[in-house]
Amino acid sequence: MKVKDLMSTNVLTVSPDDKVDRVFFLFNFENIRHMPVVEKGKLVGIISDRDLKKVLGPVKKFLERSDGSTVSISARLVRTIMKRGLITIGPEQRAADAAAIMAKRKIGALPVVKKEKLIGIVTATDILKAFVKTMNDIEAVVGER
Repeated sequence: MKVKDLMSTNVLTVSPDDKVDRVFFLFNFENIRHMPVVEKGKLVGIISDRDLKKVLGPVKKFLERSDGSTVSISARLVRTIMKRGLITIGPEQRAADAAAIMAKRKIGALPVVKKEKLIGIVTATDILKAFVKTMNDIEAVVGER
């Protein structure tokens, strides 16, 4: 099984100049945990829900509305918390290789790139789903004997 068979191709991305609040919004409303950071069409980083949890809190600004109420907003930019020095994988590589990389590096996702262009993302959840399917297929064949 290859990475291209498991990866998600409808990948949401953010820019290094986006505010962390945007990432928080997307993580919560799109139910995702990893987001590639793209600048001028080039993959430059990745941000995870763990990265976000580490920084939410003390660095806040308050915006006063015309009615006198205040809104708490994060002034941080994605570039200040994103992970650089990315580990990526190609679509033709084995899914087992992706799983091994993620386990060794203790990471939950790998951006999938082809010719230096982001074409997808493969997550630990994708790997686990494939494992479950494979085990069920094996058990179905063995059970038929």
